[in-house]
Amino acid sequence: MFTGLVESVGSIIEVVGLGPGRRFMIEAGGLAMGIVVGDSVAVSGCCLTVVENTDAKLAFEAGSETLSRTTLGELEPGCAVNLERSVRVGEPLGGHFVTGHIDGLGTLTERYDEGAWSKFWIDVSLGISRQLACKGSVAVDGVSLTLVDVEDLRFSVALIPHTLQVTTFGSLRVGDQVNIETDILAKYVERQMSGRNG
Repeated sequence: MFTGLVESVGSIIEVVGLGPGRRFMIEAGGLAMGIVVGDSVAVSGCCLTVVENTDAKLAFEAGSETLSRTTLGELEPGCAVNLERSVRVGEPLGGHFVTGHIDGLGTLTERYDEGAWSKFWIDVSLGISRQLACKGSVAVDGVSLTLVDVEDLRFSVALIPHTLQVTTFGSLRVGDQVNIETDILAKYVERQMSGRNG
């Protein structure tokens, strides 16, 4: 379980093919301290298991399912990723409950910068938008955000300067894809409602 509060921006330093999957080596800096093999880390919102920790470099492995349904399949050396360690019982929950299980991809279609502030419009599928609500929560590339506008096939978020500085969002460009995870409560509500309507 995660909170959607990014702790560090890491850099992909190596990508190795492993049969149908891939192994990623990420320069994680200080975030790697105290992490042991088997721990969970959200990599741009995707929950992955640490398989090696050497000199502040964390290694992860992702299978074909994960690679095909997230942006991890497009990562190459030099790419930046948002990193967050799993939350421990008793720690403050500053964002919202994030599982690290990606629901689908979104595409940044509009970006409006006003000084150090930004507003993003992100296109998503109808299946994802049905689980979004104005002023509700969404995780985009692992970042907990409050929804501003929600339409049938897109939504908007407003980003403060701090978020743009400490995540990968500062360099995000129109046309880039992002990982989307809707709020876990919205999933259960939609499931219950669909059962009643059926």
